[in-house]
Amino acid sequence: MAQLFIKQAKQYSVGRPSYPQELFHFIASKTLSHDLAWDVGTGSGQAAKSVPRLFLKYCSSNTKASLPDQLANIYKNVVATDTSPKQLEFAAKLPNIRYQCTPPSMSMAELQDNVGSESSFDLVTIAQAMHWFDLPTFYQQVKWVLKKPNGIIAAWCYTVPEVNPTVDSLFNRFYTIDAGPYWESPRALVDQKYETIHFPFEPVDGLEHNGPFRFSSEKVMDLESYFTYLRSWSAYQTAKEKGVELLTENVLEDFKRAWNEDGKFEKTVSFPIYLRIGKVGSSS
Repeated sequence: MAQLFIKQAKQYSVGRPSYPQELFHFIASKTLSHDLAWDVGTGSGQAAKSVPRLFLKYCSSNTKASLPDQLANIYKNVVATDTSPKQLEFAAKLPNIRYQCTPPSMSMAELQDNVGSESSFDLVTIAQAMHWFDLPTFYQQVKWVLKKPNGIIAAWCYTVPEVNPTVDSLFNRFYTIDAGPYWESPRALVDQKYETIHFPFEPVDGLEHNGPFRFSSEKVMDLESYFTYLRSWSAYQTAKEKGVELLTENVLEDFKRAWNEDGKFEKTVSFPIYLRIGKVGSSS
């Protein structure tokens, strides 16, 4: 999977949406302590750079008062891992985030060396990546690193962007017909909003189930940044490798006409987000 994103790593870092604070506040409210998180499949760090802010918000006021003035010293720690070194080159460098390039598969010994020790993490997050994983192996690792019984796993995906009826109609045809043959099979789990993904964790206290729960991310985009997002797709890269250019001149012109129909150069693009969240329980 990592190979799909190497050549368009820069497009991925600038074209993909960030995630709303409401999402992180919801996750943090379900986490009993806020010391250490593991962001898996971090890519260029869209989620990792937001996680520390969530920890700060949920520190008690007394704790905040005792912390040093420098912002870097008031955040807790995040380990952010990815199998693509190229993606990590574009990740925001913050003093409380340790970025680590990991092999596609890790033994438990490698997990301890690269990520951390058993029962040491409060939270594991996976943003727009879990559908690529070997889930049985990954879940074994999650249950090993999370604190028992209330360590939290939070995994989310975002589905297709929403602009306006004219652009969205054209996009849906491009997504399903033009790009459709080049999507890898795990993408279907995203289209299904992670409803069907195997998720063997207990509901978090206060929740009757473990989702999916819906959130939304908004990103102001002009047409060129919208095209950058399209070019960041794994399907776009796969097509390019097969000698197929999905964004032909005709397709670009169709999008330009649809985009400019309302006379607005920039538009607010919404990305629906679907969260699965659970706690590890007494798993070992």
